[in-house]
Amino acid sequence: MWQRAFRLAWGIDAQEPVELAVESIQVNPARALAAIFSESPVHVYADGLMSYGPTRDRLPLTIGCRIRRLLHLDLIPGLRPMLLSEFGVEPEIVPDAAFRAVLDEVAADAADDPRWAPVLRERPTAVLLGQYLAALGILTASEEEDLHVRMLAGAARAGHRSVVFKPHPTAPPSYSAALSKAAADAGVRLTVLDAPLLAETLYHHCRPELVVGCFSTAMVTASVYYEVPVARVGTALVMERLTPYPNSNRIPLALVDRLVPDLESGRPPALVGTAPTSLTPLVRALGFCMQPKTYEDLREPTAAWLRAHLAGSPATGSRGAAGRARPARRPAAVAGAAPGAAREARGAQGGTARRRPVTVRHAGAAGRGAGSRVPVRFSPASGRAAAASTAGRRRRTARPCPR
Repeated sequence: MWQRAFRLAWGIDAQEPVELAVESIQVNPARALAAIFSESPVHVYADGLMSYGPTRDRLPLTIGCRIRRLLHLDLIPGLRPMLLSEFGVEPEIVPDAAFRAVLDEVAADAADDPRWAPVLRERPTAVLLGQYLAALGILTASEEEDLHVRMLAGAARAGHRSVVFKPHPTAPPSYSAALSKAAADAGVRLTVLDAPLLAETLYHHCRPELVVGCFSTAMVTASVYYEVPVARVGTALVMERLTPYPNSNRIPLALVDRLVPDLESGRPPALVGTAPTSLTPLVRALGFCMQPKTYEDLREPTAAWLRAHLAGSPATGSRGAAGRARPARRPAAVAGAAPGAAREARGAQGGTARRRPVTVRHAGAAGRGAGSRVPVRFSPASGRAAAASTAGRRRRTARPCPR
């Protein structure tokens, strides 16, 4: 019934094939659409560092076996995405030039926005990125304010006297007020860009010399697509606070902690380079400990990695990147059964997820590559209805399936 309704609304004949191009297949509306169009091939697009981590929620086999590609950005050359690998889905890199062309187009469209005027007038040389970690329950509001002040202090020590702060769109105004006071005390000119504009658009127009953040993907895009040196602040604190263990922010956090210089350590900001050979085993070990039932084949490699790198060192005592990323309370899960791991994994799947846009490609008679894309406005009500229609089905273990 739902498929007929969508086909009627989009003007697609009942017999014509449809392919889905979606983001965040683990949650609605993408997951609901994949269930509604139960015979359609699915292409998943992932634009952030989370693509290098494990699939957060276990997908039904009826959806997983229809996923043809994982389209992703090559943010860390040499590191293969883990997302959807349990279904044998092949990752496919979106060419850098193609993605940069899209960013340039977005930036050109925003060039006449009057909210740019104060920023461009001050000619900032450093960008501070806010993520609103308090909203996720990772830090308190006062701790996050202090995190922003530490970013500004680090930029000032590096010689920057004009700084722009881009807070998260949902961050409270008090964040900017606290940072303004710290900037005045440090003798730094601070501009706050609280408009809903992409960080990459900011890079395009301002050409900064430094980008500072905690573990935002926008730090890596600054390095990869705009060749701006980056630095991090606060990853150690966030790593200690991040719960439950399967939290999907863990892999982005670990990657930034490992690859980006700490601004407070005295190391100079730098570009994010190719993944070192030691990075893939670390990411796979973390991914297994986050979702051990889904990636059972990684148990032995993870055990070997733990024995080689962390044997005898307490989880909270190792201050290096590997020590901070260590699967706390998870070594037992590698050696055998781990009830605690299962409980944490189930707990991680009950959170609220942000809704993502989806695109439907009308394949038409000319085959898979033909047709046009139809943008979809997907209502929460219809998403709940689609999800309800699949309720009660037996949960099945996702396994790789033949194509």
